[in-house]
Amino acid sequence: MKKSVFLGALTVAGLAAGAAAAGTLDDVKARGKLNCGVTTGLVGFAAPDANGHWDGFDVGVCRAVAAAVLGDPEAVEFVPTTGKTRFTALASGEVDMLARNTTWTFSRDVDLKFEFVGVNYYDGQGFMVPKELGVSSAKELDGATVCIQTGTTTELNLADFFRANNISYEPVPIETNAEAQQQFLAGACDVYTTDASGLAATRATFENPGNYVVLPEIISKEPLGPLVRHGDNEWGDVVRWTLNALIAGEELGITSANIEELSKGTNNPEINRMLGTEGTLGEMLGLDKDWAKNAIVAGGNYGELFEKNIGESTPIGLARGLNAQWTEGGLLYAPPFR
Repeated sequence: MKKSVFLGALTVAGLAAGAAAAGTLDDVKARGKLNCGVTTGLVGFAAPDANGHWDGFDVGVCRAVAAAVLGDPEAVEFVPTTGKTRFTALASGEVDMLARNTTWTFSRDVDLKFEFVGVNYYDGQGFMVPKELGVSSAKELDGATVCIQTGTTTELNLADFFRANNISYEPVPIETNAEAQQQFLAGACDVYTTDASGLAATRATFENPGNYVVLPEIISKEPLGPLVRHGDNEWGDVVRWTLNALIAGEELGITSANIEELSKGTNNPEINRMLGTEGTLGEMLGLDKDWAKNAIVAGGNYGELFEKNIGESTPIGLARGLNAQWTEGGLLYAPPFR
């Protein structure tokens, strides 16, 4: 008798947990708005303009998800979070997802109980110094003061790198990128370290970017991507496949310019399945058949988002590198839409 009561209690607990976890997609639909956790401000990735309108490469992922779910890329509330506050904001349900240059690591995935749904930027940690310091390698930084955001993988990698090279440093802890920039420009630290993309974005905002150099060393792997809560599988699928739609969109040649034409039907079955003229992929996700089309229309495919926000023609000036399609020697590879 005891056994069946125990099993019954387990089943009820399991169902209750499942109901709570499976609710994010329904919550977003009922609310009519996506709450997306972003950084406090990193030009090119996520930053508000003078009118408070958010833009950037990570912001583009949030807008694509809002467009896929709600049909409106503007139906997003952007919630700025720091390296320290971002995980609490997601775990507590204050935000539905994070898209803010956050590294996929073992402990965040497993111990903090989050689900990384993919990678939207393959990065690595680097170092920026004033040119006048006369340093050409990170191994010459013995005794340097280093500005570093707390609660980040950057902090841990830095300690590992200096220890491995038997050199010392003095950390100058900071909370946000804006604070790091201020302290670095004021000379409160000799070095600023973060993901190389973040260094490029920060340097682009300086009055004299040429006075600062990014050193050649990349000391870590930083796969940055969007994440949701553990156990929220239905919602995780929506965010994962929205990101995949942006990546596959570029691979298949679906752009914001030709998508209307392609969505009338093509002789490529995968494009037809993605854009909803064949099959029931949208229905499987609990979304309209136009979900992927709406996601791509929101800001363009992955390549368009990259070029517009952080590409070589922008002040940030990042080359595609590892973030090129797999067909171009990069790591971008979306699973099949079938």
